[in-house]
Amino acid sequence: MVTDAEWATIRQGLVLGQVFEGTVVKVPWPGAIGIFVDIGLAVGGFVDVLLLPVREECWPTEGTVCDFEIWWADRRKQVRLKPCDPRYLRADFAELVASIRPGWPSDIGHPVRDPGPPTLDELRAVLQRDS
Repeated sequence: MVTDAEWATIRQGLVLGQVFEGTVVKVPWPGAIGIFVDIGLAVGGFVDVLLLPVREECWPTEGTVCDFEIWWADRRKQVRLKPCDPRYLRADFAELVASIRPGWPSDIGHPVRDPGPPTLDELRAVLQRDS
């Protein structure tokens, strides 16, 4: 576990959209929370269920190696990722981004920042509203 100071230093070196080759190391409760990814940093990576395909059998499995890009990094000592391979993104990813993160394309290349991303409850509310 890294300290707050170490996490702050790691975060300073990260930019939104930065791509890492990563290995899926854990898929707990498929379809429920997301996947954990080793991207070679002292902190882990995580892809939230909201970015992954609705059908969990379409998710990357443990041991899958592919590219992931930084989606955000906040106070949690974890890098939030987005799969680069469209097979591992939800079918309506473009609509999701337009709803919850319309500035995403212009954010790419900028340093990660705090405060953090929308909460899961905020994301779920948007998805339910748009369903």
